[in-house]
Amino acid sequence: MDALHNLEVWKRSCRLCVDIYQHLAVCKEYGFRDQVTRSALSIPSNIAEGYERGSGKDCVRFLKIAKGSSGELRTQLWIGIEAGFVDGEKGRTLVNEAEEISRMLHGLIKYYHP
Repeated sequence: MDALHNLEVWKRSCRLCVDIYQHLAVCKEYGFRDQVTRSALSIPSNIAEGYERGSGKDCVRFLKIAKGSSGELRTQLWIGIEAGFVDGEKGRTLVNEAEEISRMLHGLIKYYHP
């Protein structure tokens, strides 16, 4: 198994993405659902792309993109909660996980680009 698969932030962001896909599977607001799932999918995808690029500079760039997607996801989830598209309790749990992933990404960015 390669280093990416051992990376906790990647594993957690993959789990978050799956959780969001499952939670929103019944959401009839298709535009909202599409945008939220794209934001969620972008987090682990950009972490993986950064690691595959092979250079510290590229890795940091993609980690920053992943962190931005985490912020985008949190915003969309809050809007979804307020609009009634996302259950409040579940939505707050998802937001909290996205916040923790963002903190983990910040730490990785600082590690690679002090």
